[in-house]
Amino acid sequence: MIRFGIVGFGRHATKRLMPGFRQAKCCRVTALSRRGLQWAQESAREFGVEHAFASARELCASTEVDAVFVATPDALHLADVLEAVRHGKPVLCEKPMARSGDEARAMVSAAREAGVALGVAHVMRFEESVKLFRSQIAAGVIGQPQVARADFLAPLLSSTRKWINDPNLATGGPLADVGVHCIDTLRFILGREVVAVSARAHHDQHWVVEASGAMLLEFTGGVLATVSVSARSPYRTFLEVAGETGVLSALNGLSIDQPPVVELRRAFEVIESREVSNANAYAAQVDAFAAAIEKGRDFEVPGEEGLRNQLVLDAAFRSVKTGRAEPVSQC
Repeated sequence: MIRFGIVGFGRHATKRLMPGFRQAKCCRVTALSRRGLQWAQESAREFGVEHAFASARELCASTEVDAVFVATPDALHLADVLEAVRHGKPVLCEKPMARSGDEARAMVSAAREAGVALGVAHVMRFEESVKLFRSQIAAGVIGQPQVARADFLAPLLSSTRKWINDPNLATGGPLADVGVHCIDTLRFILGREVVAVSARAHHDQHWVVEASGAMLLEFTGGVLATVSVSARSPYRTFLEVAGETGVLSALNGLSIDQPPVVELRRAFEVIESREVSNANAYAAQVDAFAAAIEKGRDFEVPGEEGLRNQLVLDAAFRSVKTGRAEPVSQC
């Protein structure tokens, strides 16, 4: 049983991580940290966690912690991951991995040099809908993919994560916060890499970072994909891949809370319709990381994957500024 410590026990930890850990079979939470010791102790009492700390350093040094889950705001990821690595603790870092490719590369290098496992919490890879898309595409059910689409809309303005609108703490607005889910999911299901990005962003009076955005991703092999994100819309996700012989699509395709229906179409006819549940994705993610630690094998989403996604985000933000398609840097 792997004992996790959660660094940055905020809204994401209470809403998503703790329910996942309660369902998990290979791990549990034994420690947490918040910016103030009193807040940390209050959270520990509320959620039945044995140990409370006021800093990542204290948590990472604890002998009651086997692995660290970094759930702090984006700007703190680098320091918190490096702290876990210095203490020899395997570390699973929330997405987006960093604020830049340079930061993500520093994390990967430090973990590799120390021989410490580093994973990135791209939880969508553990969703049943996403795994079904990947297996169906790999099996050639729709022929060679031609175009794809991923949308992620969420009312982030009303989110309790107020730091998401602070450019000193957040990598970006929805382009980074939920757009990185779309980027990673498309890379995962297509089995291809992004070589160039064209992106646009819109700001409004409520947002310092962008309020909405769109990306055109150019993949190896000529596949094109669009990503649409917004922080000013009711919650909705959609995933679609069109191939030479068919189309896979799913409303709520990236949703944890609403069971998606994955449809296979040929022309105007629905050939197959399958409802799946993504409710266990967070539990599956932490169990997979725990199993990788216990068995000494690689985690399904290592730090290198987070770095690749960050390099795509870097290109997207460059494109927003230049108005041109921007190449994605190599790892």
